[in-house]
Amino acid sequence: MLIKAKQRNEISSSEITPQGLYLDRRRFLRLGAGSVLSAAALSSGLWGPSALAGAKLPNAVKGPYGVPDELTPYEHVTGYNNFYEFGTDKEDPARMAGTLKPRPWKVVIDGEVAKPGTFDIDDLMRPHALQERVYRMRCVEGWSMVIPWVGFPLGDLLKRFEPASRAKYVRFETLYDPRQFPGQKRSVLEWPYVEGLRIDEAMHPLTLLAVGLYGEELPNQNGAPLRLVVPWKYGFKSIKSIVKISLVERMPVNTWAKTAPDEYGFYANVNPRVDHPRWSQAKERRIGDFFKRETLMFNGYAEEVAPLYAGMDLRKFF
Repeated sequence: MLIKAKQRNEISSSEITPQGLYLDRRRFLRLGAGSVLSAAALSSGLWGPSALAGAKLPNAVKGPYGVPDELTPYEHVTGYNNFYEFGTDKEDPARMAGTLKPRPWKVVIDGEVAKPGTFDIDDLMRPHALQERVYRMRCVEGWSMVIPWVGFPLGDLLKRFEPASRAKYVRFETLYDPRQFPGQKRSVLEWPYVEGLRIDEAMHPLTLLAVGLYGEELPNQNGAPLRLVVPWKYGFKSIKSIVKISLVERMPVNTWAKTAPDEYGFYANVNPRVDHPRWSQAKERRIGDFFKRETLMFNGYAEEVAPLYAGMDLRKFF
């Protein structure tokens, strides 16, 4: 059993600002220039209670790998998203998310495993102690957030199904249902959304299956009821609303790499020295900040994950 000591950069629960402080509208409206569109959406009533409210997740313990950064306000985390299944604008997911029904929810586990099957999400969650982990998240477009996720390590789940030695990769698939995801009625991407990890990335203790944030169940627009969180990779790798997890022998072709292979690679590691073809990745803007900051190698998790890529050409394997 892996026992992870408290990280030198971990923060205690007493240092995490309560969600209530972030729900003060006046403070929210005083945030930087990056907040203008979000503030307008809030004041216009586009973000209704059904899109933002979530049931409390009891008994979540403080997990490892915390960061000292200030948390991104709850309104931004839940109101400024990339989730093309609801629409291509950042505000579309919060506006359209009421169509998704996160219960009942089944997840298929198959491929190179000894115990495949179809499982209710609550049965998948039940054996795992939920952890709150504060992670930096970096979007390939150049913006970033700091989010208190609630979930459990993906590796713990995969071990229950006894991966075979032939399992080299893990393939993930989002629900395909245009009635629940109106954005799937448009051919902006090939549906359903697919992502993948190498098996050692999937088993790394940083890799999280999230079922909540800010101590509550995931809002629909953030990937309810189950999403992947891989904090050292660009955000598009953290696939949402998962219904299928397959252990496979060959590298899966993920959706964005299929759509634009020159711009989006399979690995998608945050790397300030490898630019996107249309913009630099050297700096980022934290949501709510006016000025940009330097992008950290592997999003600040180099100490934990750099050994996974020892000897690899990260410009070729981007």
